[in-house]
Amino acid sequence: MVKATEKKIYLTRHAQAEHNVAEDYSIRDAPLTALGRQQAAALHEATKDNIQKTAELLVSSAMRRPLSTMLIGYPDLKKRLEAEGKKVVILPQLQECNELPCDTGSPREVLEADPEYAGLDFSNLTPDWTSKQGFYACDEDTLKARARWNRQWLRARPEKEIVVVAHGDCLRYITEGYNSHRPWANAEVRVYTFACEEEDDKDGEAWLVPLNQPPQVAKEGTTEPTSSEMADESK
Repeated sequence: MVKATEKKIYLTRHAQAEHNVAEDYSIRDAPLTALGRQQAAALHEATKDNIQKTAELLVSSAMRRPLSTMLIGYPDLKKRLEAEGKKVVILPQLQECNELPCDTGSPREVLEADPEYAGLDFSNLTPDWTSKQGFYACDEDTLKARARWNRQWLRARPEKEIVVVAHGDCLRYITEGYNSHRPWANAEVRVYTFACEEEDDKDGEAWLVPLNQPPQVAKEGTTEPTSSEMADESK
């Protein structure tokens, strides 16, 4: 079993999505824009000769914009891992943090019927994953608990190098424990490791720390605001 402090966790924010530019919260499970697809393709070029050759697991939020970013941005990695019998792991726990249509996912049957996502395993999606209630609620305590769950899950995995594709606010909670509003660009990748081993983790938070300074590995888009930032700006 690899040590937690030797892991490399590559956290990726999705490429530009329609709600980022339209500032329209009503777009359900907002998809990538044409520019977002170009950014994801640029992410592939930036990572095809490094991360995609060495990573041992590919993980994505179950929402459309990270799924499409993952498919376009990490195709070589996906193909290599699938040849080894490792499917992409799709986690509903990585969904975005806000109770808005643009940050609410699609039902499992809708995603399974979409040709773009053919062959992906959506078995982790339970009917309540789009409810924004219970473990998927958007209050501060639940968001912190969900971020802790994601960190603990990543730490418990046997793989040394893991690529994760998720959302700006979600990644802030995972890396900082709260929504700092510190910038994450679209199609940006940062690398982290764990602050300590599980046996030394007295509070069980499984905190991540940047592996490099700065931790940025790739950045193919600009710093488009998340829905929480757009909401703050409109006040």
